Amino acid sequence: MKPALLVIIVGALYILHQDFWFWRTAHPLMFGFLPIGLSYHAGFTIVTSLALQLLVNKAWPTHLEEELEQGESSQGFKTKTEEDQAS
Repeated sequence: MKPALLVIIVGALYILHQDFWFWRTAHPLMFGFLPIGLSYHAGFTIVTSLALQLLVNKAWPTHLEEELEQGESSQGFKTKTEEDQAS
């Protein structure tokens, strides 16, 4: 996935978080008891968690972890994988 698309997704979520259209009213109620602003934020939280999962899966800097693991193994520290293999 292209980094520009990920930046657009994060920017869109930032803009959508400012839900000024639900500030003045608690109606309509969702499911008969949940104010619209609260239900909007509940849905927004779910969408944001999915976007963060996408960022971790597609944009996580794995090369930094590889450098860290190489540094630890050269200093005599065992990584979790090496400990599991030794058992």
